[in-house]
Amino acid sequence: MDITAFIAQRREALLIGDYNTYRAQLSRQLQAARKRLGLATPKREKFSKKAVTAGEIGGNHEFAHLLLLTSERAWAHAMHMKTAHAEESKGITGSTRSHIISRLAKAAKVAHELVGLLRVPESKGGERDVLEARAYQASLAGGEEFEKQAEGQRSGDGQASAKRWEACLRLYAVARVIYAALYEKERKEVYREILANTVDPTIRYAAYQAHLSRTIAIPTVAKRYFPRDDTELVGQVEKLDPYALKDKPTPKTDGEEKPTASPQEIPNSVTWRGRKANIVDASIGQALASVGTAESRLRSYLSANPTASARDKAAAYDDILIASQDAADATKRAADELEKERVDEGDSRMQDLRVTSLAVNYDLVSWRVGRNRVLIGQDDGLTFSAQQQKKQKRLRKDGTAYVEKEEPRSRKLARLRERVVLYDATIQSIQSVKDLRGAMRDGTFVSELDGKVAYFRALKCLNISYSHTLLGNHLNALALLKRAVDLLAASTPSPVPASAQNPSDKDAPPTTTLEISVQAAEGLQKQTANLLARTHALVEMHKLEANARTAAEKQQTSAAPLVQNLNAYPTPGVRVDLGNLVGYPPRIQPVPVKPLFLDVAWNYIEYPGRKAEAPVEEAGAPPVADTPMVNGGEEESGEKPAEKKKGGWFGFGR
Repeated sequence: MDITAFIAQRREALLIGDYNTYRAQLSRQLQAARKRLGLATPKREKFSKKAVTAGEIGGNHEFAHLLLLTSERAWAHAMHMKTAHAEESKGITGSTRSHIISRLAKAAKVAHELVGLLRVPESKGGERDVLEARAYQASLAGGEEFEKQAEGQRSGDGQASAKRWEACLRLYAVARVIYAALYEKERKEVYREILANTVDPTIRYAAYQAHLSRTIAIPTVAKRYFPRDDTELVGQVEKLDPYALKDKPTPKTDGEEKPTASPQEIPNSVTWRGRKANIVDASIGQALASVGTAESRLRSYLSANPTASARDKAAAYDDILIASQDAADATKRAADELEKERVDEGDSRMQDLRVTSLAVNYDLVSWRVGRNRVLIGQDDGLTFSAQQQKKQKRLRKDGTAYVEKEEPRSRKLARLRERVVLYDATIQSIQSVKDLRGAMRDGTFVSELDGKVAYFRALKCLNISYSHTLLGNHLNALALLKRAVDLLAASTPSPVPASAQNPSDKDAPPTTTLEISVQAAEGLQKQTANLLARTHALVEMHKLEANARTAAEKQQTSAAPLVQNLNAYPTPGVRVDLGNLVGYPPRIQPVPVKPLFLDVAWNYIEYPGRKAEAPVEEAGAPPVADTPMVNGGEEESGEKPAEKKKGGWFGFGR
């Protein structure tokens, strides 16, 4: 009968309208169903209720749908009144709440009637139909008990609150266990949506009102309040899932060194950059255990399939991305609940949640970036080469094989465009980490993020330069490569600290995440430097070629004789004039003979090995003896004849 799918399909109308619109739509569907089944009251006749029997349900499933529509209309009426009066300043008063409870009671009564009819063999209802109807009835009855207790504030008496909310928890526990068993059996998305959107939040709120610890997981609360005295229901549930009411053992497989996390292996703390934070909510611990399980599966897949394609490896990241997102959502919900309770930021629970949120969200971004890096290709897109085209198996008409063609330029540009999109998504993901609460307070952490952003921005510039090179725009490629070199020089990604690594993962196969190795950064610097030098040379060559083309068009010739430029290669494009080999007759030109020394200290330096010139004797003056020149050397014993001292430039005196 697909009771759950039938209800979920009808409730899709709530996406485009409110509960009143949904109620009116159900009324029209209910009237049309009664007319088809012959249960409609003719005009001008008194209404008489016609009960549905098990035999009618066995003959036509629309009789079961008739009861479902009736129950759903009563529920929509109750929800419409609740939302309409919740916006008023007075809120929901006593009479309004009584009306809401009566509508929910009617919905639960009709659903209970359907459960009783499906248990009769004449209805031809299977065990799965009975379980779905039982879960639907339990959720409606639990909603009724919820509204009965939701009018007041949380009581300070824990025992009294637990007694008040016990009925609500028992009913929702039945719905939770049945839907979880159905999801484990059939893996339909409709069951998971009901659990995540309706059942689990209600159980969490009821457990909070009953003064249950937040560290108790929702499945544990459901198993604790499940009515185990109902042996028939217990048998039906365990037939679907043997571990619906008990802990699931750890499976042992050959492909996984680390088994799936069991309830005993749920972590109770996280470590973020040397700081340990306790997990204050059980849902966060369960989500982190799921992350560990998904990570072990990813590692086993990568180790078992090293030659898999990039798309297959990227698809293997889906499970861990979903688990990491669930962990981030659970952390946010826990923080929002504490904020609603007006818990101070200095409280230890709030501090632990902030650290946990930062660690969980960083891991989520890290796995996203790792998936993008896998899609980009080997070495993060450091090199770019043409892909090998598929060979034609068939031969030509003449019996010869087809010539292998190179990858078209358009396809190369398309692949580079995909890389650039992935680089943009990676940079945006890393920048989003800075928006997390408490991230900007760690200067070292922010500098590491800036270094990783610079690394991927340099890779982006490098790949865009490849596209410009394919198009022949070498000057643009040169500018982009210079930008990449500047980015790498300004900020280099820091190596992964040893304290940040998980010691249990040292022997595990490597996975691509946000962490950048020193070898990758050095390889990028070397590659960009080499390409920069090569592209610079190409730009210079193209510039010379352009100048030569211009000179050839203008038919320029060298004005100087060829004999004066024998040591230089002829300028490209400039025509050599063979009639101007030498200049004849030669012209008179100044030729430097020897260098010119401007020695301004000529008159103040005594050079070694020379004697001072004898002064001219005046009449009547006593003769003056010659004094030898020492100037740091030994005095010469022999006397040399006095030489005439030259002074000034070119022999002119000073």
